[in-house]
This record gives sequence, C-alpha cells and structure tokens, in this order.
Amino acid sequence: MELAKLQQHRSWFISAASAAIIGLWLLSGQVFNDATEAEQESTARTKERPRSSVRVRTQNAEEIQRTIVVNGQTAPSRIVQLAAETDGRVEFIGADRGSNVNRGSVVVRLDARDRHARLAQAQATLKQREVEFDAREKLKTSSYVSEAQLHEALAALEAAKTEVTRAELDLKYMTIRAPFNGALQARIVEQGDFVKLGDPIATFVDNRTMIVSANLSEFDAHYVQIDDQAEARLATGETVYGQIRYVAPVADESTRTFLVELEIDNSDGTLRAGGTAELRIPAETVLAHRMSPALLTLDDAGNVGIKIINTDGAVEFVAADIALSTSEGVWIAGLPKSATIITVGQGFVPSGAIVNAVPESDVDTAVAIQSNGD
Repeated sequence: MELAKLQQHRSWFISAASAAIIGLWLLSGQVFNDATEAEQESTARTKERPRSSVRVRTQNAEEIQRTIVVNGQTAPSRIVQLAAETDGRVEFIGADRGSNVNRGSVVVRLDARDRHARLAQAQATLKQREVEFDAREKLKTSSYVSEAQLHEALAALEAAKTEVTRAELDLKYMTIRAPFNGALQARIVEQGDFVKLGDPIATFVDNRTMIVSANLSEFDAHYVQIDDQAEARLATGETVYGQIRYVAPVADESTRTFLVELEIDNSDGTLRAGGTAELRIPAETVLAHRMSPALLTLDDAGNVGIKIINTDGAVEFVAADIALSTSEGVWIAGLPKSATIITVGQGFVPSGAIVNAVPESDVDTAVAIQSNGD
C-alpha cells in the first residue's frame, strides 16, 4: 500500500528536488558574482588611489669627528678648610671674604702672648746643653766621664733642640697663610675670637684653575682619555677650552656613569664656579650626513629620527644618532653612505609606505622654468 502511494507521488518528489537544485545553483552564482565584483572594486580602488608625493634629496655621508655632549657644572679645582694649628686670640684679619689672595699672604694672625719668651728660654737651654755635651765629650777622652754619662748629655741636648723647634713652630702657627693662589670663600672667625687647636678658620678655594665636571655613560667613557683636549660652553654664553684631568676608573653604583673633569685656566679670575656648563669632548671619527634640524621627525614611539627612501622605494624611519651639532646644522650617523632623505612631506607618510619621490633638483628646475616664462 505504502509502495503504491510512493509511486503515485513520485513525480511530485522529482519536481521538488529539481526546483531545489535549480535554486541552489542560482544562489551560488549570485554569491560568487558578488564576491568577484567586491574584489574587483577593491582592486580598482587600490589602483586608482594616488601615491603621496614627497620631496627628497640624495646625498653622501662625510667623515667627521663625533662629539660627546653632556651637561655639567663648574667648580674650583681645590677647596681646603683652614684650621688653627695652635691656641690663641685672633689679633689681625688679613683677607676679606671673596677676595683674591696670593700664596703665603696672611689670612688670620693670632696674638703672640708669651711665645717669644718661651722661644728665648728654649734657645738658652739649648746653649747650656751644647756646652755640657762638649765638656763631657772632652772629658770622655781622658776617661773622666763614662759612656753612659756622655749619652745622657747627648739626650739632654736633643731634647733642648726639640723644645726650640716646638717653640719656633708655635710662633709660625700663629699666622694662618694662604696655601696657594686663590680666593677666600668664607671666614668663620673675626678679630677678638679665641680659637683652639683644630678649630676651623676659613674656607679657601683655588679659583685660578677651574674644572667642569660631568658624568659620562658607559659607552662614551670608552672614548675619553686623560690629557684629551675639550671645550665647555658656560651658561653665560662663553666657550672655554682645557684638557681632561680625570676620568673615574669605577662607575657610580646608582647611575652607572663615570665622572670626568675638564681643567680650565682661570688665572685672571674672571670665571665663577658653581654654574652650569655644557661639556663637549671629541670622540671617534664616523660617517655622518649633514642636514637641518627641521628635517628631524618623531615615530609612533616618540623617538627622534629621520625618514629616508630605502632601496625598495619605501619610506623608512631611522633613529637619529646626532654625532655633531653646530650652527651649520646637525650631523646624523647611522644612515647609509648614500641616502635619499625626505626633505618635505615626511610628517605625512608612514614607515613602509610607497611614495612618489620628487628630487629637489626637479622642483628647482620647474620653478626656474616657470619664473623665466613669467
């Protein structure tokens, strides 16, 4: 019975299946056509999209000496604390604060009190001991004095010499003098003050020789040697010259930098210590391209660099390694020996973009022709 029913509706099933197959075929053709058309439209849009134009200049690198530039500060080459070497009351002030003082000049003098009397007593005792020793030495040859008695007289003579030396030094110490040519930075005592052995008297600085101290990175310290010539630009606008007198053999533990000191002649005393300065030290010789600082740009990470056209014709960002900076421009190391640098439009093209590079010479020629035509 069921077989008879299937036979009866067979034509219906065949018609439905045929209609379904035809519908699927039509639908697949429509989807394929839509995908093909979308791909063709995208390709057309890509082909039709114009390339960005940039102005470029091709130039060769030149050999220059890289300059290490670090910020530092000026300071006196020496700072000493003058202290009392004996007791006494301040009797005389020989130098005012801030004044230039030559080596050996009196800074402070203490009262003598009984020092001259004690020196006279020590000298008289010394003469007595010399006579006693001479007498015993003569008697020794005649066997009237023993060897022990002679040595006793010699010991007394040496003790008397020591007392004379002590009294002379005590008189000498009552005058505090400048240890070298320099300036009196500060004076702690005034006339009438009483000072004891070891009390501070004044701060004395060597302002006839200045230093510019700065900290160098591990990389830069490798190129700096003692006695190298260098220069420093002061905050006042002056440029001074000198030589490296010190390079730290061990890096600072906290910063991993090396202290370096540039020694500068300041015999006329015109330079003042404690100001800021820019230390400039010649380093190794490198190949670099000279260009205007205006050509420098930033990448997405905020790094300063320059954009060039690489050998594939695409824009490439190169981080700026400034080897030298002068009024004539900056010298950038790390570029190819012959580089095509984007001079106009670098801020509007991303790295990797294919651009229409227009040489500066073509632009100049076009401008000249236009000018002549007008």
